[in-house]
Amino acid sequence: MDAEVSVRSLIERGDVFNNVKGLTAEEIFKSLSSLTDFPPAANGEDILTELLEREKVLSTAVGNGIAIPHPRRPLIGNPDDQRIYVCFPETPVGMGAPDSRRVHAMFILLSANSQSHIKALSELARLFRNEDFRRLLETQPSKQSLLDAIDNM
Repeated sequence: MDAEVSVRSLIERGDVFNNVKGLTAEEIFKSLSSLTDFPPAANGEDILTELLEREKVLSTAVGNGIAIPHPRRPLIGNPDDQRIYVCFPETPVGMGAPDSRRVHAMFILLSANSQSHIKALSELARLFRNEDFRRLLETQPSKQSLLDAIDNM
């Protein structure tokens, strides 16, 4: 991940969706695919399939009501097309989190290579350790509010 590619820029390229309908991770992912256009070179159906397959292998819920769904392999060829879609389900979703909490915030990570993927996960982990940031996520902030919070950390 280049120095200028950060979680902030990935969210800026992606989007934030509030009150996403669905009672399961699969329903949330399907809702997302109807809400957004995926990157030009990526096939939305492949992304949906990969997200579901990844959840079958091991839950992407990390605790504190947060999950980081991502494909098992990079589906984005161009680093400029990497992004994060932040989804706030209308109803928190059970995803088998280590702390058993239902997920109220999903950071769907689409990366071009494993180096970018690992760096984004590391930066997300740093953000998620901040209690104020976690509290903000519970309010389903707008995209701009989320970006402002990241800027202020």
